[in-house]
Amino acid sequence: MAKLGDIAAAAGLRRIHVLAWRDLEDVEAGGSEVHAATIARLWAEAGLEVSLRTSYAQGQPPTIDRDGYHVRRRGGRYQVFPRAVLREVLKLSGPRDGLVEIWNGMPFFSPLWAPQPRITFLHHVHREMWQMVLPPKLAVVGDLIERRIAPLVYRGTRVVTPAASTKRELVGLGFRADRVSVVPNGVDPAFTPGGARAPRPLVVAVGRLVPVKRYDLLIEMLVRLRGRHPDLQAVIVGTGYEHVALERLVHERGAEDWLTLAGRVPEAELIALYRQAWAVTSTSVREGWGLTVTEAAACGTPAVVTRISGHLDSVVDGQTGLLGDGPEGVERELDRLLRDPGLRDRLGAAARERAAGFTWEATALGVLEALAQEARRRPRRGHATR
Repeated sequence: MAKLGDIAAAAGLRRIHVLAWRDLEDVEAGGSEVHAATIARLWAEAGLEVSLRTSYAQGQPPTIDRDGYHVRRRGGRYQVFPRAVLREVLKLSGPRDGLVEIWNGMPFFSPLWAPQPRITFLHHVHREMWQMVLPPKLAVVGDLIERRIAPLVYRGTRVVTPAASTKRELVGLGFRADRVSVVPNGVDPAFTPGGARAPRPLVVAVGRLVPVKRYDLLIEMLVRLRGRHPDLQAVIVGTGYEHVALERLVHERGAEDWLTLAGRVPEAELIALYRQAWAVTSTSVREGWGLTVTEAAACGTPAVVTRISGHLDSVVDGQTGLLGDGPEGVERELDRLLRDPGLRDRLGAAARERAAGFTWEATALGVLEALAQEARRRPRRGHATR
């Protein structure tokens, strides 16, 4: 923590504002929210004054102090963007020495209104996700902003992303390679090996129940695998607005007795599932990193997931897990893994060793270093610390 504090002090960073779409306590919170909350906590522990502004979280108070930093939750899913920007422009949120914009879908367009120092954190490019989560007209707008407008607006901005594969996508869209930094996600030290594997094949999937994760295709894949592995058990952990539809699909396929939609589970139960699982899997079409993959890896469990940006960085194909081309490829590779205990052991051991190199302290340090570089690069205007 001392190093974090030293870097911030040397760059003149004491008060940092973070703008994000959702908060950790939102019912749809996922890896992006875990990332923001963890970094904010570690920065606060290092002595920085951190303020996080998000949209409202259902059933939660609008203002709280959590883990040493301040959280303001106001505005709906779309209102949060103009409201947050207006408060920053009018300095109603107080003075700041640095700004972190978390671009999760719709950007806050900080280059148009925020003086340096600032950075933008982008977990992944959305591409086909727009059509999966938005009405057709809004999807066109989102795609236009991401492909055409944002690369121009953010061309001179320091963008931080967790995966080298995502950086390549950003550069392909027109972002400057020298202005995109890669800072991998960390793994909480609570995720460790322990206990025994399930006596029967157990496959676990973890994530928000939303279209981009393609859990409908995952369930169909697991049903087919059950035909070849009669003892197969599966658990899907997570909440989201697709829960009812997925529950109906499980019922239609007659899979209730072996495929469980567990909802949100306590961390201790999640760790136990990772330790018992023969593999974790995902048929997602988009990921910024694959946080659940490295959590499972830290427990010694290999992953079989889609070959997409993010997964290309969280899994080393053939060494710490297996990558498949689409759901069909994932099915083939998962079938192979379930049949080969030697392969599972080898991949699991390598996954555990690699996961040990990912820490949240390193993530918090890397993101702060990017912000500090911007603070040293240009003089601060309008929000000087005194």
